[in-house]
Amino acid sequence: MDNSKHTQDDDRKKQLKAFDETKSGVKGLVDAAAGGAVDIPKIFIRPPDELAEDLELVRTSLQVPAIDLDGVYDKGIRSRREKIVEEIKQAAEKWGFFQVINHGIPMKTLQDMLKGVREFNELNIEVKKEYYSRDPERKVKFNSNFDLYVSRSANWRDTLLIDMLNSYHIDPKDLPSVCRDATMNYLNHLIKLVDTLFELLSEALGLETTHLKQLECEKGLTVACHYYPACPMPGQTLGVSKHTDASFITLLLQDEVGGLEVLHENQWAQVEPIPGALVVNIGDFLQILSNDKFKSVIHRAFGNPSLTRTSVGCFIQGVATPPKIYGPIEEMITKESPQMFREFNVLDYMMKFYSRPLDEKSGLNYVRI
Repeated sequence: MDNSKHTQDDDRKKQLKAFDETKSGVKGLVDAAAGGAVDIPKIFIRPPDELAEDLELVRTSLQVPAIDLDGVYDKGIRSRREKIVEEIKQAAEKWGFFQVINHGIPMKTLQDMLKGVREFNELNIEVKKEYYSRDPERKVKFNSNFDLYVSRSANWRDTLLIDMLNSYHIDPKDLPSVCRDATMNYLNHLIKLVDTLFELLSEALGLETTHLKQLECEKGLTVACHYYPACPMPGQTLGVSKHTDASFITLLLQDEVGGLEVLHENQWAQVEPIPGALVVNIGDFLQILSNDKFKSVIHRAFGNPSLTRTSVGCFIQGVATPPKIYGPIEEMITKESPQMFREFNVLDYMMKFYSRPLDEKSGLNYVRI
């Protein structure tokens, strides 16, 4: 190996370790600047080839579809539900993303959840350090960048992660007290919406209403509460690297700051925040089950130069333990649409997902025929 490259790698490892050992995340860097200019460490600067690639892709003014769920259960207005199903079908096939409004979760519940995330991240660092961990067995943990040691560049964000992938529930006592009630209330409301969405997605695939729920797609859940401090160089670093989600669907609650972008027809489309809306995107697992009909698309998030951003991503991931085999739904395989993917189990898929950089090629490559 070239000596200078070896030295650079060693330096980078030392910088990553030093940052990790502070246990204070990106917020800690900002706080350490004490009102002065924040100097972004090299570990956060994106590689030149990635920045150059960005210049080749244009931004579009097209907007991710917004779908109004009002009336979805009105028995007397069957045509209303059919319209919603058709809108979801079009969005899932063409965008892989849509926003939902009038989804039934009270505005106060959404606001309290975002407030809880912000308040946790703005706690005294000694309190937050109790939650700082990279232990995969720990159900509730705080850290910065799950892929810190394997990514090409670190992302400008901190995360409180709530892992219900294997246990399917969380003990409220395990959650930080500052956001405990808000989180439990939000998750209780979210369960009903997830059920509704899987019904609508089943119908959008031309299947029985309960098809995806019978496959227990809604069982496992991981919640990532992200906090993005104001970033002085948002063009040089990212809040979240470009990726697709290892989930059936993901529901994202974002504040009014924005920063989420979706790759649509080789152009970046911004997902403008709509007050009270939730962003829904198709994950890798549903692309597999739909045999490529619904798309899990690349997306990313930028920091904001002057504002802190908060968001809450709920990744619906199905049954991980005991291992359950998922694969393309039989009805989705035809002579015109032959089988595109092999079967997989969630635990294996997730282990691969967490062992690689977030911005690596989609995990779909592991199971594509």
